[in-house]
Amino acid sequence: MRKHSVLAWSMVVALGGFLFGFDTAVISGAEKSIQQFWHLSVVEHGFTISIALIGTVLGSLFGARPSDIFGRKNTLYFVAAAYLLSSIGTGLADNWYMFLVFRFLGGLGVGVSSVTAPIYISEVSPADRRGSLVGLFQFNVVLGILVSYLSNYLISQGGESSWRWMLGVQAFPSLLFLILIRFIPESPRWLILKKGEVAKALEILRVINPLNCDEELVTIKNSSLNDTGKTASLFSGQYKTPVILAVLFAFFNQVSGINAIIYYAPRIFEMAGLGAHSSLLSTVGLGVINFIFTLLAINVIDKVGRRVLMLIGSVGLIGSLFLVAFTFYSGSFNGFAIPLYMMVFIAFFAFSQGAVIWVFISEIFPNEMRAKGQTLGSSTHWVMAALIAFCFPYLAEKLGGATTFFFFGSMMVLQLIFVWRMMPETKGKSLEQIGSNLVMH
Repeated sequence: MRKHSVLAWSMVVALGGFLFGFDTAVISGAEKSIQQFWHLSVVEHGFTISIALIGTVLGSLFGARPSDIFGRKNTLYFVAAAYLLSSIGTGLADNWYMFLVFRFLGGLGVGVSSVTAPIYISEVSPADRRGSLVGLFQFNVVLGILVSYLSNYLISQGGESSWRWMLGVQAFPSLLFLILIRFIPESPRWLILKKGEVAKALEILRVINPLNCDEELVTIKNSSLNDTGKTASLFSGQYKTPVILAVLFAFFNQVSGINAIIYYAPRIFEMAGLGAHSSLLSTVGLGVINFIFTLLAINVIDKVGRRVLMLIGSVGLIGSLFLVAFTFYSGSFNGFAIPLYMMVFIAFFAFSQGAVIWVFISEIFPNEMRAKGQTLGSSTHWVMAALIAFCFPYLAEKLGGATTFFFFGSMMVLQLIFVWRMMPETKGKSLEQIGSNLVMH
């Protein structure tokens, strides 16, 4: 009963991750048609593509407030509604300004879901399965990206207005998400800490952990007695360790170059001498590798631990990025060398950073600061994503592929040191244990 209920709740909330991935990637198939349809200048076109990312940054920055005030479940209703309205609105928009408003709304949904969904899943998961259940969120992000690429390919055969269907088709999974949220319970930790509804929380804890629910209730209530969250700032000295861990983890996630590679893979492959068709084919390969290794990681994360995955991944990322840099430097582009190294990079990234980031950041803050801490990690991630995506074309053109990828590789050497010297292992521990260990009393 417990196992299947918690899995079902996690799968429903992870649908937010699917829509996150779909919404982020779907624009890639429609962007040229949109530019032609509204006769956009280069600057207007760039703003049109980036407006969702601006919404994502703002959504991630302010995602903690509704999550703490209205509850995790009610905030997920907002996320589902934002995705639904965004998909219908962008599909039917009759002028550019309305299109921008609805794309921005979709971005807000992505930002808020990147805060709320991992928090919810971490708070309803038993300690021994929390990694794989929160990992479902990232798995669904990757699945959403893959499905959007496939959907774009199939819908693109439909003529000049096919871009509207590419964006509008997201309404179907969004509506399903909105309906299914009704069937999940509120987070028991939120009910205890924010509402004082102990009896209601205990009913939910009985489903999650029937053998030790009373002990877990006492632990959560005790953590609320030490709750300084109403007066203390996230940046007060006692939370220094989890704050540093969250910021550095999110920073290293993006300076690996992952978003530059996801957004600009065809451009990178063309820099390496591949034709346009081969570049697109190689990009699909990256998506498949990303999917496979994310699935592998969420199946082992609770067995081998977060830190071990990060150590293995960091070494693989360093090797693959330096191989790409050396190939650009030597100029010896022998067919598919760079796409091959890129696929190795994606495999190690998906197996480590990709699978671990949302799990780890959702675990390391104490109950009273979890939403604010997740917001800090998520917003750091999205601000860095925007910076890297914005700067990459300029850096690649001015510095060349060798220097750009040497920079990414060097950053991963620093990540390896960070993981080795600073990153704690969190597998198999309750959220209260982790929070207590990392907070200075």
